[in-house]
Amino acid sequence: MLTKLKGIEARFEAVESQLSDSAVYADPALLRKLSREQKELEPIVAAYRAYQAAQRDLEDAKALLGDPDLKEMAQEELQRAKEEMERLEEELRILLLPKDPNDSKNVIMEIRGGVGGEEAMLFAADLFRMYSMYAESKGWRMEVVSANETELGGIKEIVFLIEGEGAYSRLKFESGTHRVQRVPVTESSGRIQTSAATVAVLPEAEEVEFTIDPKDLQIDTYRSSGAGGQHVNKTESAIRITHLPTGVVVECQDERSQYKNKDKAMKILRSKLYEAEQAKQNAAIAAQRKSQVGSGDRSERIRTYNFPQNRVTDHRLQGDNKNFNIDQIINGNLDPLIDALITSHQAARLQSGEEE
Repeated sequence: MLTKLKGIEARFEAVESQLSDSAVYADPALLRKLSREQKELEPIVAAYRAYQAAQRDLEDAKALLGDPDLKEMAQEELQRAKEEMERLEEELRILLLPKDPNDSKNVIMEIRGGVGGEEAMLFAADLFRMYSMYAESKGWRMEVVSANETELGGIKEIVFLIEGEGAYSRLKFESGTHRVQRVPVTESSGRIQTSAATVAVLPEAEEVEFTIDPKDLQIDTYRSSGAGGQHVNKTESAIRITHLPTGVVVECQDERSQYKNKDKAMKILRSKLYEAEQAKQNAAIAAQRKSQVGSGDRSERIRTYNFPQNRVTDHRLQGDNKNFNIDQIINGNLDPLIDALITSHQAARLQSGEEE
């Protein structure tokens, strides 16, 4: 591990040197690449240098053990340095785990009401509100692509973009079936009902990563519509794009401009096809990767929101660590839950001996 860390430090210093060269700023693509690499390497190098400092403290403390007047102080310093080295060694093992290449990307999210009728649609609307509030708290930009709402304010289906640094790294564990247990507003007898909604999270694919042949597309225009006549367009600005080889269909009706709707729809299509291609490539190794926290499959029940007990339970976590306060979660304070999932994911990867 130390040999690898020395190499990373050398590369970090080389990147810093390149970034100090004014000629690099004349090449925006190279500047972006180097800046991204510097940002990725910086936490590893900082932890490595802290580890080296703790190691020096350890050696200094050992040298003082022979002095009777300083022995007690040296033993305390020796213990402190040992503990710091152990902590940093664990941190470095996590930092050296292979990075998900999609972690820095924007995301495309889809929420659909599932089993439970109108109550499931209302729960889907609650999930959309939860993610909207979380995105706002992180300073991310959110943009609705298409939405199919019900008369009571529920959501049959909604597709939206979230743009922000590290959005995918934080939201990728949200894919799956979310279950709710509560008394629906539509239930007059006060009985608790179990309903569900599904969430899908896709990394936004850049054009250079996945190109689409225009001949493979069927593009239709239509008038947008909404519940109770809301958001209805008198012009055919809504766009439906069908990728003929795969049968994948995407729609966008949020913008008044047909051009803007087409641009958004192409983003969604590119990301869906990119994800399908990734899934195909990873199929051979997926069975061996026990480190995954959830497969991202919508059929997998990942979380239960129990309103009567004021509790959210994530079924991928263990023990007391899996329960959270429902008021905080539903109002967008997702960081404690997401942090627990990331920690669990990292621990599982370390245990499986996953290496770069």
